[in-house]
Amino acid sequence: MPAISPLAGEPIKRADAERLAGVLKAFADPARLRLLSLIQASPEGEASVSDLTAPLGLSQPTVSHHLRILTEAGLLERDKRGVWAYYRLVPSAITAIAELLTPPRKRATKKIR
Repeated sequence: MPAISPLAGEPIKRADAERLAGVLKAFADPARLRLLSLIQASPEGEASVSDLTAPLGLSQPTVSHHLRILTEAGLLERDKRGVWAYYRLVPSAITAIAELLTPPRKRATKKIR
């Protein structure tokens, strides 16, 4: 994830822009945003596909597809336990996106609080 925000007035490098675009594409789907929210809100901070299908109202293959995209984008980690896979957020990835999209003046204000 790039360390310099494009909102800081410095041009973003091509490779960083391509990486960021891929991550933002993963975010740019209502089902994926809900998945991230459901996983974050789960009591253990992790969930399996079976935990997520009913709340989303989507089939298991569709939920698995969305989880794969989020995992490949680096937003989720996958932990295989027996026949089940559990997913949890990668806090550093979420923080990096938030930092990148937050103007520098706003970042300084948030850190002071």
